[in-house]
Amino acid sequence: MSITIPTREELGKILKKSKRIAVVGLSANPEKTSYMVSKAMQNAGYEIIPVNPQAEEVLGIKAVKSLKEIEGHVDIVNVFRRPEHLFEVAKEFVEIDADVYWAQSGLVNEEAYHFLKDQGYTVVMDRCIKVEHALTK
Repeated sequence: MSITIPTREELGKILKKSKRIAVVGLSANPEKTSYMVSKAMQNAGYEIIPVNPQAEEVLGIKAVKSLKEIEGHVDIVNVFRRPEHLFEVAKEFVEIDADVYWAQSGLVNEEAYHFLKDQGYTVVMDRCIKVEHALTK
């Protein structure tokens, strides 16, 4: 694997300065990891924006069908999609010019990683945002 992710200290700085997290693939099912992680981040004070074309509302917030529907700046795009979908999400991420592309634990796509890094973006892959938040408080 030829990707390098920010150090735990750098992840802590990212999480401290970030406020708005768009969650791609956020499920309305409370049993799903995306829901549990996003609820924890919401409880920690982050504004969560659900991105799911199949959901009307998640965590009490109206869902959007794509990143491009979000108004205003997004600090972190947190992705809960299978690895083969990460490049597609990365292209949309660039269109909205968010700050950090964050793929959850177990998710790595080198094409998406290099596409974003080559454009100067911060990329995190294979890390759980909830775990990192807990470890960097």
